[in-house]
Amino acid sequence: MNAIVSLRRASRAPWFTSAITVALLALMLLLGAAGYDGFLSPQVMLNLLIDNGFLLVVAIGMTFVILSGGIDLSVGSVLALSTMVSAWLLQSAHWNPILVIAAVLALGAAFGAAMGGLIHYFKLQAFIVTLAGMFLARGLCYLISINSITIDDPFFVAMSQTRIEFGELFISPSVVVALAMLALGIWLAHCTRFGRAVYAIGGNEQSALLMGLPVGRTKVLVYAFSGFCAALGGVLFSFYMLSGYGLHAQGAELDAIAAVVIGGTLLTGGYGYVAGTLTGVLILGVIQTLIAFDGTLSSWWTKIFIGALLFVFCVAQRVIALGALRGKPVAAAAG
Repeated sequence: MNAIVSLRRASRAPWFTSAITVALLALMLLLGAAGYDGFLSPQVMLNLLIDNGFLLVVAIGMTFVILSGGIDLSVGSVLALSTMVSAWLLQSAHWNPILVIAAVLALGAAFGAAMGGLIHYFKLQAFIVTLAGMFLARGLCYLISINSITIDDPFFVAMSQTRIEFGELFISPSVVVALAMLALGIWLAHCTRFGRAVYAIGGNEQSALLMGLPVGRTKVLVYAFSGFCAALGGVLFSFYMLSGYGLHAQGAELDAIAAVVIGGTLLTGGYGYVAGTLTGVLILGVIQTLIAFDGTLSSWWTKIFIGALLFVFCVAQRVIALGALRGKPVAAAAG
């Protein structure tokens, strides 16, 4: 009986779903190590970050959107648009690569801020606005070119081929950027007024207004940050693929949402940890790695496993919501 009571109390704690995620990741790693030789080798683990660095950056931006009670379906298309704009500016306009990166990041932030403004000031549903943004960004890709544009700029090629070595192990520059963005996201969420406002708006927007919080400005900044992260993810993806293409990152918005939810962030907002998103991304990477090590399963099994995990975590979130309705509200993980 005491164990049941303790479990119920734990389920209402801010760290509950994040703890489940960490435990699930550990279990999957142990199963992989038991089934396949070399699965837990350090380089295989580092490859999880190398292959999913761009997704981690996109998911960090998505985390802030979901924490605020919103959703952003445009991030995959903004990522693809960023690769196309980068490739076109480099190959056709012959811009300096640093200026190209700066322009692409500014474009992504402006695109996100515009959607945030429409959502807040015109009282439109985030789902509809960002869905329109998804179609708009993907369509703009094909205005630039219907074909893939190869990137042969020396700076981008160097970033693609650079290895940061630690003895026999190595990581790519994209991993450094992704981890730096993770540290920035954790600091913004848990150590700034902006982060506290995001949690408050996600918990109850009307209460946040009554407390005098800058709701409108915060929502615009949240979507601007998501657009910035999507554009930065596009730059990292350009390093990875050395091309711009309108079909890049199809479904990346759903992978980002899955990583955020599996990482323990509540879809209704106001609850979760940015650090949990890293665990969510790693779980998606481990699933792909397990399928690759097996060698007999279709890559579509990745989607099946991710869908099953989403169902499990939606149930866990429902447990937390029921706990709050019974008079024991869940504290926002803002600090």
